[in-house]
Amino acid sequence: MANAENTTTANSDVIITLDMPIHRGDQVINVVTLRKPNAGEMRGLSLHELASMEVGALSRLIPRISNPSLVDHEVRGLDPADLTEMGVSIASFLLKRAQRESLPQ
Repeated sequence: MANAENTTTANSDVIITLDMPIHRGDQVINVVTLRKPNAGEMRGLSLHELASMEVGALSRLIPRISNPSLVDHEVRGLDPADLTEMGVSIASFLLKRAQRESLPQ
């Protein structure tokens, strides 16, 4: 479900171009990279909630795996389309490599 502007790197990181940039002081964040989380970064979260793209679970995980690291209020202020794009990427991180590679681009 990634749009043409989003890419996946060789190490499974997903680069997401935001529809609605995040303003942090004088800085404008247009692009966020999400890296595949390890088990420890998902502590306290339900895999089911992450796979279902539950907003609360996403808002707890995104600050742990985003670059630049987004803070809670920035995640809560994301445009719904941008949050959905991140959620789809996170849900795909939960799949085995062969399953991810068989998904339509």
